Amino acid sequence: MDVAAAKALGAGIAVISLAGVGVGIGAIFSALVSSIARNPTARDQVFGLGILGFALTEAVALYALIIAFLILFT
Repeated sequence: MDVAAAKALGAGIAVISLAGVGVGIGAIFSALVSSIARNPTARDQVFGLGILGFALTEAVALYALIIAFLILFT
């Protein structure tokens, strides 16, 4: 196995975590929508927490992409 194939394989494995990030973001926003539908007056309190959860989950995706790019291009 040469180095280019190992780099491609390593980057592909690093990007697998993006599937979990997609599932996590979907779960966050489905819970946000259902909680606002049940209690519309609590929107201001719940929306900030939903966006915070989204940002933290999205950070995992950005770290995974950075690691994949580091594997590929170094």
